[in-house]
Amino acid sequence: MIIKTIVIIAFVLIIISLGSALFYLVKYKDQEQSEKTVRALTFRITLSIILFIFIFIAFATGIFKPHGLGVQMHGQKPAQTQK
Repeated sequence: MIIKTIVIIAFVLIIISLGSALFYLVKYKDQEQSEKTVRALTFRITLSIILFIFIFIAFATGIFKPHGLGVQMHGQKPAQTQK
């Protein structure tokens, strides 16, 4: 349960960072605000990469087990056609 909470918090932080970058991009046009936009987008990219690595390690170690469409699709055998 803690793994899912960490992932959800990371997604929320990514969305907030993206929103703040959009705010700085639209609202202000000077150099200082442009640097804030770049900083917010850099934070979002860094957080996204860390989240990807975290999820990959969780899958690889078995802490986080996939379920849903991917498991159902790979668990079924392909349908055979009759001639």
